[in-house]
Amino acid sequence: MIFSEAPARKPVLKLDWCSHAAAKYAVEHWHYSRRMPMPPIVSIGVWEDGAYVGCVLFSRGANAQLGAPYGLSMTECAELVRIAITSHTTPVTRIVSVALKFLRSNSPGLRLLVSYADPSEGHHGGIYQGGGWVYSGRSSDSKQYKHEGRWKHSREVTSGAFGGSRAVANYQALPSRVVPGKHRYLMPLDAAMRAQIAPLAKPYPKRLCAVPSTPPGAPERVGGATPTTALQP
Repeated sequence: MIFSEAPARKPVLKLDWCSHAAAKYAVEHWHYSRRMPMPPIVSIGVWEDGAYVGCVLFSRGANAQLGAPYGLSMTECAELVRIAITSHTTPVTRIVSVALKFLRSNSPGLRLLVSYADPSEGHHGGIYQGGGWVYSGRSSDSKQYKHEGRWKHSREVTSGAFGGSRAVANYQALPSRVVPGKHRYLMPLDAAMRAQIAPLAKPYPKRLCAVPSTPPGAPERVGGATPTTALQP
């Protein structure tokens, strides 16, 4: 006798603008960083069958020269800074793909997106690889200081960057460490930019260590972009 199982019904996926409060909730509860990125932020919410399951956030990033290496102005280049998603069915690669289309339709002058995967958090960029992003190598190593119970980028303690209220006095006395650069992924949004970016492509990095299993398309380590721990992405 042969037993068969009806295929699972795919949830109805919807992406639309979401409020800052909704994005903040998702990041603080479903993203490993627990912190909102610096404004200005474009917040795209994600719903499955009418239930809010998270968001995808884009911004100009912490680097004011994000687009400079590619000859782009600040309005032509943006960074995918967070993928904060809770339990969901739709593969994250699909969610990111739809978010990109949504962003492009509302930002006609945008030509390039950049995102990073942090190897120190167990991320290698599987979501971006699945979405056909171009891997261009790692950013430079950076220094972190431990302050107020967490590791902070040197710019946050030396100048109050990333939303900090002030520089930390005597930060040199704080515990410090050097962390490896992040994996950098690029998504060109027009043919000319794709041709320009193509020579920068390098082989995709592989996941270096085993991590808890997650549903197909779910974030590495539960979330996404920097990805979230509920996303890797």
